[in-house]
This record gives sequence, structure tokens and C-alpha cells, in this order.
Amino acid sequence: MRVVFFPLPSKQFRQRILGVALIIVLALLALLSVEGVKKMVPTLAGSDNPLFQVKTDSQVASLAINVAWGEEYIPDLLATLAADEVKATFFMVGEWVNQFPELTQKIAAGGHELGNHSFSHPYPTQIGAKELAAEIKDTETLLVELTGQRNLLFAPPYGEWDEQVVLTASELGYHTIMWTIDTIDWQKPGVGVIVERVLANLAPGSIILMHPTEQTVAALPQILAGAAEQGFSFLTVSQLMEEGGP
Repeated sequence: MRVVFFPLPSKQFRQRILGVALIIVLALLALLSVEGVKKMVPTLAGSDNPLFQVKTDSQVASLAINVAWGEEYIPDLLATLAADEVKATFFMVGEWVNQFPELTQKIAAGGHELGNHSFSHPYPTQIGAKELAAEIKDTETLLVELTGQRNLLFAPPYGEWDEQVVLTASELGYHTIMWTIDTIDWQKPGVGVIVERVLANLAPGSIILMHPTEQTVAALPQILAGAAEQGFSFLTVSQLMEEGGP
């Protein structure tokens, strides 16, 4: 009997093949996880589910501005919003509110909505339910004392959430708010990039995540003008949720 031997691929070749296969698998898992979240989580959710986008046929969207730093840029952001008669939702960190009570009151006086972004900006999934509840309630107390607003919208720091985070917020009466479009402006990608990220992806019911940065200040007038050209207007997140109906 004649035995034929086939040479095995070299170790270096096998490692390359395994590396490529691993990259493909990880990419597929990432895609499936993102799509899975979109399919599993209702678009317009009850308080037991996070909200990524409101289901509506109207050309309306919301600006969600997370405030944990960047106080030097807040006045210019407010001036631009006032000039265009746009109301936004500012998600406030309690420690920042403690440091800048006058700016907090100025945001509220401009007719903007004040949401809850925790007290000390922790990673929500890395702390217990009681600690997270205290974070939310401490910020709520501050905002009510300073502005009279008791808003029941919670934006988890770092966009980090799981079932416990959402349920903890829900037990306090809060809706967990995420986003449709992330400008990633905190990375300072360039004014043009920020504008393009918003205008190229704008859709009815979009929630646009922003932060007070120098580039955001420069991009905001272009975003508002470009959105208007597309027929869009802006509402606060609460108003946008009402637009979606029950």
C-alpha cells in the first residue's frame, strides 16, 4: 500500500489564518450585538427599556447635551440655541451643578430641559443598585432646589447600561435615554466631521448626543442650518417622546 503524505502548512501560515478567522468572527459578533440591541429594545420604550430613537413620521429630532465639564463653552452654546429658538435637553452631572449653580440656572432660564446624568459620573454597571439610585436622587434634589425642574430622564454615564441600570432608574420613575446619533465630539474629530455625522444620519425621531466642546460650539450653527434645510426642527427629549405617542 502506498501512503501519500501531504505537508502541513507552516506554523506561521496557520497563525495568520487563525488571526484572520478571529477578526472575522469578532466583527460578526460586534455587528450582531449592535443589530440585536436595536431589534430587542423597543424604539419608543416604556420606563423599563432604554430609548434610542422615537418612532415618528414628523421631521423632528432632539439635541441631548451631556454636561460633566466644558463650562467655558456653555454660554456660546446657549447663545446659538437662543438665536435659532431651539430648546435642547441638557443632562446634568450633580458635581458639576454644585460647582456651577449659576450656569445651571442659566440653562434652565433659557427654557431648556434638564435631565439627570448621575451625581459623580460613575460607570453605572460597576456600582450597585442602591449606589446608582443615590446618584440619581442626589442630582435630582440639586436640580429641583436650583431650578424647580424635576425631570424624569436619565442618561447613564459613558452610555453604559444593563438591565439593573434601567430597572433602577425605572423604579425611581425615570426613563433611560440613549442616542441615535453620537457626534463623538469629545474626541475633537474636527468641526466638519461633527456636522457630517449629524446631517448625514438625521432621521425622524433622532436623539443627537453632544457635549460642550469648542468644536461643538463651532459645529452647532451648521448643524441647525443644515437640519432646517432638510426640513427638521428640534424639540426637547420629553417633547420628542410625546411626539411618538403612547
